[in-house]
Amino acid sequence: MTKGAKIAAGSALLALGVAACGGGGGGSGSETNPRAADGTVYIRGCEPQTGLVPGNINETCGGTIADFIYSKLVKYNSDTAAPELDQAESIETSDNRVWTIKLKPGLKWSDGTPVTAKNYVDAWNYTAYSPNQQIGAPWFADIEGFEDVYTEDPDGPDGPKEAPTPKSDKMSGLEVIDELTFKVTLKAPQAVFRTKLGYSTFAPLPEAFFKDPKGFAQNPISNGPFKFVKWDHNKEIVVEANPDYHGAEKPKVKRIVYRMYQNDDAAYADLLSNNLDFTELVPPSALAGDKWKSDLGDRAIEGQQGVVQTITFPLYDKEYGGNADFRKALSLAIDRKTITEKIFNNGRTPIDGWVSPIVEGYKPGACGEFCTYDPAKAREYLAKAKAAGYTPPKEFPLWYNGDSAHKEWVDAVANSINQALGPDAGFTVVGKATPTFAELRDLVTQRKIKGMFRTGWQMDYPHIENFLNPLYKTGASSNDGDYSNKALDAKLSEADRETDPAKSLALYQEAEAMLAEDMPAIPLWSYGLQAGTSKWVTGVKVTPFGVLDPLSIAIKEA
Repeated sequence: MTKGAKIAAGSALLALGVAACGGGGGGSGSETNPRAADGTVYIRGCEPQTGLVPGNINETCGGTIADFIYSKLVKYNSDTAAPELDQAESIETSDNRVWTIKLKPGLKWSDGTPVTAKNYVDAWNYTAYSPNQQIGAPWFADIEGFEDVYTEDPDGPDGPKEAPTPKSDKMSGLEVIDELTFKVTLKAPQAVFRTKLGYSTFAPLPEAFFKDPKGFAQNPISNGPFKFVKWDHNKEIVVEANPDYHGAEKPKVKRIVYRMYQNDDAAYADLLSNNLDFTELVPPSALAGDKWKSDLGDRAIEGQQGVVQTITFPLYDKEYGGNADFRKALSLAIDRKTITEKIFNNGRTPIDGWVSPIVEGYKPGACGEFCTYDPAKAREYLAKAKAAGYTPPKEFPLWYNGDSAHKEWVDAVANSINQALGPDAGFTVVGKATPTFAELRDLVTQRKIKGMFRTGWQMDYPHIENFLNPLYKTGASSNDGDYSNKALDAKLSEADRETDPAKSLALYQEAEAMLAEDMPAIPLWSYGLQAGTSKWVTGVKVTPFGVLDPLSIAIKEA
């Protein structure tokens, strides 16, 4: 999962309503605040899948830290998620195809070197160059010359094969004009391009990175509000306020410790005892009966966020990928309403499509009948799948990561499917856990997973395009199931090129509706926001992306 804004630059996101409460609860005014001694606060974290190179991150554990330490051309407003200029002084275009980007003067890296236009161009070329094996490479596919730097891996039924060497290591669509200016030429007009530029993959890289990419991944130089201090794997990452940060709003704390937990209940227990200062995840055990609200009082934070939960199938695996009718049968067999009521105490909302309800372009009903609980119809589609020649394995795993609170809902989904399809289904869905999120993502990205698996998407920007292109376009960076549909690709490309915002939205909506034909991933629910703070901090703001605004958190005065 990952971060957002509207297609028209500077427009506000509608109907967010995120309540930002902080501090409060427990303790007298005379009590000494232990955070005041060294200015350190502690927030819930998790182990990043990869190192901290922005072009190689596409999950929230690493993405949170990336947003702490890297500034980009654009940032997203912490209240509205609207895009605003950050390191860019201007981003101009007359045709949505050729973009001229000028940086603000005086920007610095944490090693004291200046941030330049070349830092951006070099970083984008490095990420896009396929031999570098960066997860974010497909994000640059719209730039002219991408096909010259990126070659597809030709692995097939005969086993791994070496990809051909690209023609070039530089995209022709990137040109440094001067120290602070560069030009980007896209293959076709794209109105949403400016909005995308706040995503971590579009961050720059300093000259030092290219001397030692592997070392940099574990000990990065940064240009954001915080600079990297240390990474104690599977325990914590420490960052501290960057004195050279250019932004008008500066960090209010000296240091943030991103503390990793093996499960959300342990993190919540630390929050209650004021040993943890912020968590954005309240476990189901505390959601029941709104216990978390009485536990936390005015330290509770409630609202909405642009995050959806799905189940994805490995379509590259004939045994577990199933066929479209089988995948539809499973979707019809999931009682989303009961699960969100019983497990999440209505803290999550069943969805009938693949796009978050809070983003621009959301249209209800994209999933059609297939996201409605209907056991009889589920059995009909299972029969159709079998008649077409698909026989599911006797045990069909639903994989999830065990270091977060997923077991309850995964087991509930498995039980719902098994009960709806009945004893004659010929197979049983079984929840299976990997120890950590990083291990689950490794199995997924390496295409080694045997079974369907939980997938969540945290918006990069609140626009329908962000829930479609990165996830379902052929070869996209987060297309975890290797889904490919040429008709869908064509529709998405048509939407990308359309410069009229209303017409573009309509085309994206048509593309989303096409997903119901193949059901490559099953939509489950959208996330509400349930978060909390300790009594030691104040001013805490949670963004529409469901993550802490690191510039908001402050230590409460005694």
